[in-house]
Amino acid sequence: MVQTDPSVPFSPTGNDERVQRVIQHLRVLFRSLQAHSRRISTDCGVSAAQLWALWEMHLEPGLNVSDLSQRLSIHASTASNLLDKLESRGLMERRRTGRDQRVVSLYLTADGQALLDHAPAPAQGALNRALRTMPAAELARLEAGLGLLLDAMEARDHQAALRPIADD
Repeated sequence: MVQTDPSVPFSPTGNDERVQRVIQHLRVLFRSLQAHSRRISTDCGVSAAQLWALWEMHLEPGLNVSDLSQRLSIHASTASNLLDKLESRGLMERRRTGRDQRVVSLYLTADGQALLDHAPAPAQGALNRALRTMPAAELARLEAGLGLLLDAMEARDHQAALRPIADD
């Protein structure tokens, strides 16, 4: 991995080299996520986002759709569509419990648990965990820098923020 020194003063040549390194880092990040997603799909028969959802249900049985969508950083309707696919495969189930029958709780089935027993951790979950381990100041700098990058781009898909990196 190439290390960069943010204290190096701006120069056109230095900036071009830094731009190239940032592009290379982004390529490594996205290709790593894509490769891991392909491995998960081949080995487990589910997408990385679906696997991540199963892991979240495993970690907190009875989770609701809203909480799941927050944990996966996706829109609630995207989470619902993802759950439809998992439920149709018999990997999870929705249950209405308690007085308020509008509240739906999510649970793994035996088949869902069996899949997790042999599955790797999802790459997007790893990215989430890695970001959470970063010092607050560095995470804020990364957020600000990515925000500036997106603002400088002419074409942006604003809906992409609430969809998994590797769509199902």
